[in-house]
Order: sequence, then structure tokens, then C-alpha cells
Amino acid sequence: MRLADVLKEEYIITDLKATEKRELLDEMVTDLSSKVEGLNREQLLEALLERERLGSTGIGYGVAIPHGKIKGLNGIKVSFGRSKKGVDFHAMDNMPVHLFFLIVAPENSTSVHLKILSSIARILRNEEFRGKLMKASTRRDIYRIIMEEDSKHHC
Repeated sequence: MRLADVLKEEYIITDLKATEKRELLDEMVTDLSSKVEGLNREQLLEALLERERLGSTGIGYGVAIPHGKIKGLNGIKVSFGRSKKGVDFHAMDNMPVHLFFLIVAPENSTSVHLKILSSIARILRNEEFRGKLMKASTRRDIYRIIMEEDSKHHC
């Protein structure tokens, strides 16, 4: 499965306003749930907060991949958000997080969920890619940059 299958251009937030973890998750969940029919905002927020209690999904290098599973969702959805200021997300390297990929999966989708998670983590290791995401000025540019990088890994 490719990011192109689960991330839509309209699921991208170019300038997140939140300044702390819960507020950021709430901002991303509110945006995504307004665009995905049947996605329960409260249920998703709780699933993400529950996952964060196990340990931060801030993986370092200014990146976090919050993820959660919820009942009744038909297929995986991925959204992307960028915080120009950065958010204290309790990342592994204790640095502010600027780039967020939010993954929402149906309850019974473990293998596909893990494939998307590892594919996102893999492309985010590339420092040049992270820099391009930070510099991009529009939602369309961000989407194009993500799709180009993802296609390099799925030839």
C-alpha cells in the first residue's frame, strides 16, 4: 500500500496553530473528521491520546507519527500537518516537532497499518525531504513532495 492510497491533498494542514501535544492532536483530528464521513472525532482523539500514554510517537528529527485504531472505519486514512513554530511533543530527542503524519486505521488492520507506519518512517529519515516539507508554501506543493518521495520507494 502506498501513501497515495490513503493521503489526500485535502488532508494536509500547512500551518498548525497548536502549541502543545493534546491541542495539536485535537486540531488534526477536528480537521480530518470534518473531511471523512463517519469518523468520530472524540473516539479518534481518545485512541490517539491512549497511544501517546504508551510513549510518544515523536520519533525525533522534528517528526511525529501519531496513530490509532478505531471501530467502524472503512480503510486507513492519513493526514499531514506542519507546525512552523514546532510543538513540544515529548519526542525521543526532546526537540520540537514540526512534521506530523496522523494515521487512523480500522480496528482489525494491523498489518496494513504497520506497513503505512514503516513507509512513512522510512521517507521521513531523509533530511532533504524533511527540509522540502518545511519550505513548501502550499498544500499542493506539500502533497506533490510527499507523493514524489513515496514513489521513490514503491517503484
